[in-house]
Order: sequence, then structure tokens, then C-alpha cells
Amino acid sequence: MTKYKKQNFSNTFKNARKGMRLTIKSERNIRVHLFTSVLVLLSAYYLDFTSTKFCVLFLTISAVISAEMFNSAIEFALDSVYHNKYSRMVGMAKDIAAGAVMVVTITAVIIGIFLFAPPILSLIFAN
Repeated sequence: MTKYKKQNFSNTFKNARKGMRLTIKSERNIRVHLFTSVLVLLSAYYLDFTSTKFCVLFLTISAVISAEMFNSAIEFALDSVYHNKYSRMVGMAKDIAAGAVMVVTITAVIIGIFLFAPPILSLIFAN
């Protein structure tokens, strides 16, 4: 059994927090996603979203951030294994992971349009 299998339950949370800190420190895109998430949640609060709409927002935000973290993990793992040397296959794997982030992000934008357009339009045309 490896030292990683012998962890107690609290260490798993400690490692997860460490992973979040590492991601925030090392990845500019995750910081952009987090900043945008705060703006989106503040806007939703201002527009008096229902709890259901907030749940949809939280799930969407967590999907984008999780995809970005998986992408970063794949990039770090491949760079570690291949010692930052160029490989066409590594490049393809990284591009595919980045494409997955893009799919999730585009989906999040579409969901945001569906959630935010009606209340914003009603504010604009309320007069």
C-alpha cells in the first residue's frame, strides 16, 4: 500500500484545498473563471434569481471550473511525463482537453443567456 492510500479522511480535504490553491496560483484562466463567476453570482443576486436558477448557475460554474482544473491536471501530468518535450500526441491530448473546456464554457454562456436575458430585457423595457 502506498502512502497515498494510507491517508485519513481529513487529509483528503487538505490535499483538495492544496490542489485548489495550486490551480489558482498557477493558472490565469481559472482566475478569470473565478472572477467572472463572482460577477455572475452578484448579478444574479441583484436580479433576484430564484433558488432554482442559483442552483443552475452553481452547477454551471462548477462544471467550467472543474473542466479547467482537469485540463490543467492533464497538461501538468503530460509535461511531467514527457519532460516538457514536444510530442505531437501530447499536443493533441492537450488540445482535446482545451477543447473540452471550450465546450463547457460555451454551454455555460448559452445557459447564462437563457437565465439572464429575460430579467435584463424586462428591466430595459419596463418603462
